[in-house]
Amino acid sequence: MADELNAPLGQHKRKRLLNLPVSAPQLLAGALGLSGVVVVAWAALVNDPLGGEPTAVVATKAPPSTQTARDGDRDGKQHARHDGEAGSAPNAPAAAAKAVEAPPPGSRTVTIIDGSSGARQQFTIPGNSDGASKPLLDPKLIEATRHGAIPKVGPDGVRPSVRYARPRDLPPNKKDSPLISIVIGGLGIGASGTADAFAKLPATVTFALAPYGADLEKLAERARADQHELLLQVPMEPFDYPDSDPGPHTLTTRAKPQENLDKLHWALGRFTGYTGVVNFMGAKLTSDEAALAPILREIGGRGLVFLDDGSSSRSLVGAVAPSARAPAARVDLVLDGTTQAEAVDRELGRLEEMAKKRGFAIGTASALPATVERILRWSRSLEAKGIQLVPVSSAYGPEGR
Repeated sequence: MADELNAPLGQHKRKRLLNLPVSAPQLLAGALGLSGVVVVAWAALVNDPLGGEPTAVVATKAPPSTQTARDGDRDGKQHARHDGEAGSAPNAPAAAAKAVEAPPPGSRTVTIIDGSSGARQQFTIPGNSDGASKPLLDPKLIEATRHGAIPKVGPDGVRPSVRYARPRDLPPNKKDSPLISIVIGGLGIGASGTADAFAKLPATVTFALAPYGADLEKLAERARADQHELLLQVPMEPFDYPDSDPGPHTLTTRAKPQENLDKLHWALGRFTGYTGVVNFMGAKLTSDEAALAPILREIGGRGLVFLDDGSSSRSLVGAVAPSARAPAARVDLVLDGTTQAEAVDRELGRLEEMAKKRGFAIGTASALPATVERILRWSRSLEAKGIQLVPVSSAYGPEGR
């Protein structure tokens, strides 16, 4: 009989543990490895891009035709316009495929970067209704540089200002009519104004493209196809620079001549097929003969004309241009210094009076939708007034045309 008083407490209940071939940590590592293999196999073999996230499938009907036009206003906001009614017959995949219509033949889709917000916006420039082909660029008038293709005088002496000028053929009974040129600047910056200018303004209006716009070559190509003359806006130093900053490639009075010429070449290489240059700002630079003269010599030497935007009474362009051999003209009026419709109409009336007294007058304005609309309405009244709207090249002599 067992001696229960002297035996260790619980000894009769102790059981011998099994001797396993692997330890507990090895078992845990194996389980984790097996889990990893399962996860990799699931990702490779199961088509579930949402990784198991819950989803819902909803049946929808595609509208038969939805066309969206996006325009950016000056503060960078976008507006969308949807034309057409929603709804289509069920089980109509063909109708759904035609929901987005292709742009008209000959049209160009252009991307514009809003100057204030940096937002990229697109609009479509309609093509010529008569299907006319675009005017060809003359390769003999192009020089390849590190900044791209820039204008030059051709080996036969042909100047870009003459080659790309719009022909001016006035009827015999209109030879003595007062002449007016309108230059619309800032094209390529604001989507709404750019689209309106291309769609609405007559071919005799001259377009000035800003060098900081996007898709400038497409804009220039469309403008030439529509018979608009083109100018290039070049940023120049104002008196309050850099508080007023025309941009990173501004020509300044403090820069060495070669530095300014390099910046000028950058601007000249932004697109092709223009007749000349117009300053963007630049009251200080155009009043400094030492800084201005090399720039005008380069512009004239490349067969281009220069248009003084008329914003500074201290400009020396008229005095320096002859010795620099750069054909130059000066704007008489800025039409939308005040953007109200009545103010624009009033300035257009003043421009008419100048043309009647002197025979020729030049006005300039920005590519703002309201300004474009007033100029369009005004241009329709000129025939009855006996006034001719002509491209700006008409202001230059034979050397510039």
